[in-house]
Amino acid sequence: MSGKSYRVVGHSLRKKDAMSLLLGKPVYLDDVAPKGALVVKLLRSPHPHALIETIDTTNALKVPGVAAVYTYKDVPKTRFAIAGQTYPEPSPYDRLILDRHLRFAGDPVAIIAAETDAAAARAMKLIKVTYKILPAVLDPHTAKDNPVLVHPEEDWFPPCNVGGDNRRNLVASEVGGDGDVEAVLADCDIVLDRTYHTPACNQAMMETFRTYTALDGYGRLRVLSSTQIVFHARRILSRALGIPKSRIRVEKPRIGGGFGAKQTAVCEVYPAFVTLMTGRPAKLIYTREESQIAGSPRHEMEVHLRLGANRDGHIRALDVFTLSNTGAYGEHGPTTVGLSGHKSIPLYTGGLEAFRFGFDVVYTNLQPAGAYRGYGATQGIFAVESAVNELAETLGMDPTAIREQNMVREGMRMPAYYGEPNNACALDRCMARCKELFDWEHRYPVRDMGDGRVRAAGVAMAMQGSCISNVDVGSATIKLNEDGGYNLLIGAADMGTGCDTILAQMAAECMDCPVEDVAVFGADTDASPYDSGSYASSTTYVTGKAVELACAQLKQKLCALAAQKLGVAESGVEFTPSGVVCPADGRVLTLSDLAYAAQCGSQTALEATVSHSSPVSPPPFMVGMAEVEVDTLTGEVRVLDYKAVVDCGQPINPALARTQAEGGIVQGIGMALMENVTYDRHGKPVERSFLQYRLPTRLDMGHLQVEFEQSNEPTGPFGAKSIGEIVINTPSPAIAHAIYRATGVWHRSLPITPEKIAMGKQ
Repeated sequence: MSGKSYRVVGHSLRKKDAMSLLLGKPVYLDDVAPKGALVVKLLRSPHPHALIETIDTTNALKVPGVAAVYTYKDVPKTRFAIAGQTYPEPSPYDRLILDRHLRFAGDPVAIIAAETDAAAARAMKLIKVTYKILPAVLDPHTAKDNPVLVHPEEDWFPPCNVGGDNRRNLVASEVGGDGDVEAVLADCDIVLDRTYHTPACNQAMMETFRTYTALDGYGRLRVLSSTQIVFHARRILSRALGIPKSRIRVEKPRIGGGFGAKQTAVCEVYPAFVTLMTGRPAKLIYTREESQIAGSPRHEMEVHLRLGANRDGHIRALDVFTLSNTGAYGEHGPTTVGLSGHKSIPLYTGGLEAFRFGFDVVYTNLQPAGAYRGYGATQGIFAVESAVNELAETLGMDPTAIREQNMVREGMRMPAYYGEPNNACALDRCMARCKELFDWEHRYPVRDMGDGRVRAAGVAMAMQGSCISNVDVGSATIKLNEDGGYNLLIGAADMGTGCDTILAQMAAECMDCPVEDVAVFGADTDASPYDSGSYASSTTYVTGKAVELACAQLKQKLCALAAQKLGVAESGVEFTPSGVVCPADGRVLTLSDLAYAAQCGSQTALEATVSHSSPVSPPPFMVGMAEVEVDTLTGEVRVLDYKAVVDCGQPINPALARTQAEGGIVQGIGMALMENVTYDRHGKPVERSFLQYRLPTRLDMGHLQVEFEQSNEPTGPFGAKSIGEIVINTPSPAIAHAIYRATGVWHRSLPITPEKIAMGKQ
C-alpha cells in the first residue's frame, strides 16, 4: 500500500550533519570541550560485595598534579536514581555518588581529580583501602528473599509503587492478565511449557560515556555530556548534588552512538561533583573497559511461558513470567521487564482467548543493567516467537501459516497492550511481502550442502511502541527569521539516527519550504523546549507531532499579522511558500516583510512552541526471515541472507529508516550468535575489551534487505510510527529457528555459540 505523496516527507534526503561528520569536523564531546579541564578518574571496587572499612588518600594527595581525592565521606547522603525517565521515576532511588557499601565489582570507591591522566593514574594506585568482603548474590534465581541483601539501607526509596521491596531484593513485581488462563490451557490440544534465557549484552557504542563540566559566568553548573536525556540528566544531577535545577545547564553535542546506554546518567555526576567542589572545569571519559564493566547493559532475563493451542494451529492462551536481573542498582528495572510481555503477547491477539503476564525484577551483586534498544521487548519476543516456532514444528505446520492465522490485525483491540486499538497495521502485508522477497516456499526446506554443512531458514515477527503513552512529552519551537528561513529548536537528542534531519523535513513540509531553510538546534536545557529525550522510539512520533502542531500555530500567527498589516480579516489571507497573500486583490507580504514587521512596534512574536504527549503508543510491526548455513561438525553458523519488511507507518526519510533497520538487525545477529556479558565465579566481569566481547562485523551479517509496508497512523505526524527499536527484535528467534531446522536442537538460551551447537547443548 502506498502512502500519501509529500513534497519533502517520504524522501531520502541527506542528513543535515553529514558533511561535518564525513569531513571529520570537531563535533563530539572531546572535540568541543574546552582544554585545561581537570582529569577525573574513578577507583573501582575489585569485589562484587564489600564494605569499606578504612580508606586512606594521604599519599595520593601528595602526587604532583593531583587536585583532589574524594571518598564516601565527602559526598551528599541523598539517594537518587540515574535512569533517564519522566518524574516520578519508576526506578528506585538506591544510589549515592560514592557509598561505603559497594555492590558490584566496578562500583566507584573514590574520585580522583588531577591535571593529567598520568597523575590521576598514579594517585589511584596510592589510595589504600581495606575492604570487608561480604557474601555476594550472583544468581538471580536465588536473589529473591535471599538472606544477603543487596540494599539493606533504611533510606532506599521507590518514587512509584511497582511492587518493589529492598528487604526481599525485589525492585519490582506484578501479575496481571485477561481471561481464565488455566481453564483455556486445560482445554487446549497442545500445551508447550518452555523457558528461554537472554543474557546481558553491551550496547558497545563507538563513543564511550563522557562528560565535561564547568561553572559559567553566573556561577551555574554547565554540563556538556554525550547523553540522550538532557532534561532528565539535569533533574538527576540536581537531586544527587543537592542544588536547584535552575543552577544547572545540560547540553549535548553530536553523540557517537547510544542505543539506550546514554538514557542512563552513567558518568555525569562525578565531574559535576568535582567542579562544584573545586570551582574548576572537569572532564571524565570512560575507557572502553569501564564502559564494559560499569556501564548500562541489557537486562538478563529468563522467560518462562506456557502456550496453549489447538491442533489446527489456533493459539488460544499465553502464560508468561519473566525473571529480570537488574544487577546492583534498579535503574530501568521496573520498566524494561514490562515490555517483555506487553510487546510480545499482543502479536497473537488474533486468536488469543486468555493471557497472563507476571514478573519479578531482582537485585544481584552484578553490573547494573539499563536501557538497550528494544528495552525488554527483545527478550520477550525471543521467547514468544521461539515458542510459536516450536509449536509449528510440533504440529508440522508452516510457521508463517500459524502466524497468519493468529496475528494481530488492523482494527483489533489489544488487551495485552494496555487495551489500545490497533489503528494502523500492515503486519499481514509485511508477512506476505517478506515471504515473496525471501522466496520462503523454496528456501524454508532444509538443504544438505555436503561436508556437514546444512542450510535452513527461520522466521519471526515483532512489534514495539512509538512512545510511553500518557507519560513522555515531546516539544518543538519554530520561529521565523528575517530572511524567511526558520529555526527549529528541539530537546530530543540526535544519536546518529538523523532525528535532526527528519524533524526538519516535517517542518519543511508544513511550512512549504526547502529543508535547507530549516536550521535545527538541540539539545540544551537552557534553550530547548522541554522534551523527555530520545528514547522509547518516541522522537518521530511524539516530537514530530509537536513540530507539526507548532508549524500550524506559526502559520496562524503569520496570517494574523499579515491580515492586520493588510487591513483585512484573517479569513481573507492565505499562507503560501513565499509569504501571506490576500487573494481578493493579490497583495502579498513576504516572509521577510512579516519578520521585519514583527520587530518594529509589534506585540507578536513570530514563533510557536508546542508540547505534545500521546494517550496511545501505536506499534510498528516487522517480519524477519533468516537463512543460515550451519557447519554441523564445528558448530559454526553463517548468516547468508536476512530479509525484513517493516511497518513504521509513513517513513519520513526512507534512507535513514533503512539504515536504522539494517543496524538493528546486525545488533540482533550479534545478540543471537556471540554477544554475552559473563562473570567469573567471584562475580567479576570477564569481557573487559572488544578482544573478549565479540561484536558482529560486515563479515558476520550476510546479505541484508529491508523494505517497508506503509500504514497510516492517524495519531502520528504524516501517518508515521516509530522505527528505532523494533528492528533488533526478530533476528534472535529467526536465527534460533533456522539453527533448529539445520541441527534438530532447540537453543533456548542465547547466544547460540559454535560450542553449544557442536556439543548439542541447549
